[in-house]
Amino acid sequence: MSDSTIRARFAPSPTGHLHVGGARSALFNFLYCRRHGGKFVLRIEDTDIERNIAGAEQKILDDLRWLGIDWDEGPDVGGPGAPYMQSACLDQYHAARDKLLAEGHAYYAFETAEELNAMREQAQAESGGFKYPRPDPLPLAADADKARAVGRPVVVRFKTPTEDVTIHDEILGDVTLAAGELDDFVIVKANGWPTYHLAVVVDDARMQVSHVLRAQEHLMNTPKHVLLQRALDVTTPKYAHLPLVFNIDGSKMSKRDKHKAVRQGAKDAIKQKTLTKERVGEITGADAKAVERWIKKKADTELSMEQVVALAVELNVEMPEIDVFDFRRSGYVPEALLNFIALIGWSPGGDREKLTLDEMIEAFSLERINKTAGRFDREKLLAINLDWCSELPTPRLLEQFKDWAALNDCFLGKLDDDTLSAVIDACRGFKIFPDIVTKAGILFEPDERVVYDEKAVKKNLAKNDGAGFAMLEQLRDALATVDDWSVDHLDAVVKNLVEATGSKMGDVAQPLRVAVAGRPVSPGIGQTLVFLGKDKTLNRIGRCLELRGA
Repeated sequence: MSDSTIRARFAPSPTGHLHVGGARSALFNFLYCRRHGGKFVLRIEDTDIERNIAGAEQKILDDLRWLGIDWDEGPDVGGPGAPYMQSACLDQYHAARDKLLAEGHAYYAFETAEELNAMREQAQAESGGFKYPRPDPLPLAADADKARAVGRPVVVRFKTPTEDVTIHDEILGDVTLAAGELDDFVIVKANGWPTYHLAVVVDDARMQVSHVLRAQEHLMNTPKHVLLQRALDVTTPKYAHLPLVFNIDGSKMSKRDKHKAVRQGAKDAIKQKTLTKERVGEITGADAKAVERWIKKKADTELSMEQVVALAVELNVEMPEIDVFDFRRSGYVPEALLNFIALIGWSPGGDREKLTLDEMIEAFSLERINKTAGRFDREKLLAINLDWCSELPTPRLLEQFKDWAALNDCFLGKLDDDTLSAVIDACRGFKIFPDIVTKAGILFEPDERVVYDEKAVKKNLAKNDGAGFAMLEQLRDALATVDDWSVDHLDAVVKNLVEATGSKMGDVAQPLRVAVAGRPVSPGIGQTLVFLGKDKTLNRIGRCLELRGA
């Protein structure tokens, strides 16, 4: 690996699908590397073994690839920085630990969780703040062995130097943490696994990471990492801390929002006595204690996201989209979501908003990244998605619609490609894929599934002494004689009837739409009838006419 090569990395933890904030970090690292001819590295940080979720690594890879973000090195493609799973690097973390211990930069500590809590409470009562008191003399390896022998937890703490730490941030400028602000933080846990701080420093060094672009929430971690880098005598990369992603109301956009929405739905149902805590346990498979703690918001972690989703389905609660997969399942196209998240905290200049990935690469620079948090404006995302869906070629929309349909078990996805392509084109102007189902889905359902909207029947059929029903009779007779069941010919039949009766187009087309779709919404009238076919069209008109005497 060349020392002059720009190397940036995205390093998610395998705890579920990719958060959109994480996707934005991945995108900015990707854009920076592509803009400057560097190498983009994907690393999975799985040392927090208690939080890891089986299969989450693959979900993250799938989410990134769906967005169109690829990587030069990673767990599935290899590379000179291998291994790319932290769990495969334990010997390297132990070597760093041993070096720090041997050179007096770290020491053992043996307090139990209860003892640490007592120390914190006492410090709060006396001074209002807690800083771990460094023992004197420092415990030796023999002391650590004795502690383990009696069952005490043995961790390794970094011996933090008492010195100011100044970081030059490529976005925020110089940031200084005053001497004494950091205590002696843990770098190796009692189970032998490194904490985030040690692992990330070791990995960035061995992978020769030159630039670290990550969220501002990590800014206070960076002084710890710089001090560790100095103690280990490794190069400090350049840092750029990205603005956070907030909801439109200014709250932090978090996966906890999903728990919050479903928890409120569960509480409301329990209050209304349509749900019991016992039933929550049955739905989620969680024990009574976990359910109680989750409902009282004492711990979101008591229920996994899969359990929360199961409860949301049971309660018919709509969860907010937070992860990339949520937006994929909701019917957004990746081009739009990628375009949108790029604009959260970054500007390409020139008042541009619609950009392809290649255009983002060409325009990207750290200088155009904002210092303040960006807002996740869902209305703007919908508008951007509408623009992309209006302009993407039909084969691309077909591919993405079929993906969405498979995720949601939507019957329209089972249509042949030619028919489905025609449906998509007939519904252009849709914001998200479910709009296609809303507009055209009933045309591919059995006739008996048509439910007539009462207001639509009254307005378009029964009004003016049943003028709409009378028009339907004329339409039925005219359509019954049609042999050329094509869009152009059917549009001509409707137009001829408009002219022959001196009516407005809406006086003819809207009663017909209500008859075949149950409401006055469908694709163009000729295309609507082609999708239905002649027999189904006439059958549905006949069924609707029966409402006249109801």
